[in-house]
Amino acid sequence: MFEILHFRKSEKILSNKNMLEDVQATMQYIDDVLTGALYTRELLRMALKEMDWALDTDTMRIIENRRYMYKGVKRGIAIDGNICAYEYILEGLVRLQIGYDKQRVEAGILLVNSKRSDKSSLGTTSQIIKEEIESLYPTIHLPVAVCLFNTGEPILYDEEGNAYVASVSKNDHPATEKAAAG
Repeated sequence: MFEILHFRKSEKILSNKNMLEDVQATMQYIDDVLTGALYTRELLRMALKEMDWALDTDTMRIIENRRYMYKGVKRGIAIDGNICAYEYILEGLVRLQIGYDKQRVEAGILLVNSKRSDKSSLGTTSQIIKEEIESLYPTIHLPVAVCLFNTGEPILYDEEGNAYVASVSKNDHPATEKAAAG
């Protein structure tokens, strides 16, 4: 499941470029592809390529003649992010802001993980994002849409085809321990 939050008129920019439906479809596809996935990096890259967000490496460069690249760019809108860690929000916003300041992009879309500890007293992820984006102004001032993803726990299958949730500790499930042992 995902949620899109718009800041600094990003929704208007996407609308003017006739990209609101495209962005919605892309985020839905990413959510479908990554839900329950163990290895998300290549799957995200594949999904963006299939949705025509990763075609030209020159337009994906954050800084010319450097290797720093966005996950995808389409019609002046850049996508960056890390589905595995909420904490990527600051780095992702800085990367998008650089492209905006250098006039390489008109707006950005930041992909982040919405899953946080149930013990957190800071409120919902949406509330935290809103507070953080506002507190970063004027340093971070680009129009940006933040897409929050909760792709769930990775689902693995044992030799008999039985599904189980992958855990961090290899000792939590015999099949995980067996796979880790080789």
